[in-house]
Amino acid sequence: MNEAQSAPKHLDTITAAFVAVLLISNVASTKILDLGPFTFDGGTLLFPLSYIFGDILTEVYGFRRARKVIWLGFGAAFAMGVTFMVVGAITPSADWPHQEAYETILGLTPRIVAASLLAYWAGEFTNSVLLARMKVATQGRWLWTRTIGSTLVGQLVDTGLFVGIAFGGVLESGLLLQVILSNYVFKCGVEILFTPVTYRITGFLKRTEGIDYFDRGTRFSPFPGN
Repeated sequence: MNEAQSAPKHLDTITAAFVAVLLISNVASTKILDLGPFTFDGGTLLFPLSYIFGDILTEVYGFRRARKVIWLGFGAAFAMGVTFMVVGAITPSADWPHQEAYETILGLTPRIVAASLLAYWAGEFTNSVLLARMKVATQGRWLWTRTIGSTLVGQLVDTGLFVGIAFGGVLESGLLLQVILSNYVFKCGVEILFTPVTYRITGFLKRTEGIDYFDRGTRFSPFPGN
């Protein structure tokens, strides 16, 4: 079955959840924390959900609709980063004593913003394209192989780019590698753990939306109009 003619009932909800997870994760990533054997930025606690939402979008609605949502997330993250930097650069009110705290937490540098945006863009599109191609190749069978397989590759691209660009030359090489490995293992672990949930959500959406899109003949360009 391909896309239904009527407008999807749940696409807006998934889009809003996807963008919310992305923005919250970006703010939380300003803190490096230890959780058991893992050392990673705080955004890692929530960010894996964006890949789960990305899997669901591509699996149910197809690459073109997922592409639109990825770009919406990119635009929202860009606007948030620029807003934080502009607000931080404006002289604070004389009776507001928290400028230093603001700059510490929300005073995102252009390097962090660029790292976050580039890593997100490359990782999400890698994940979406790979999942869509695998769905056609497997004729829609073995959902777990494509949700996990696409995430393993997409998260490698995302994590390597973000940590390398954002913290390369800032953190010592040993800690940098530890952060990359911890981020990657944790994110992929969450994807694997949530596989039963992904199955239930995709099954529910395919039934209620009447959509189970296969990207046969799709041109997998990240840019609309191609």
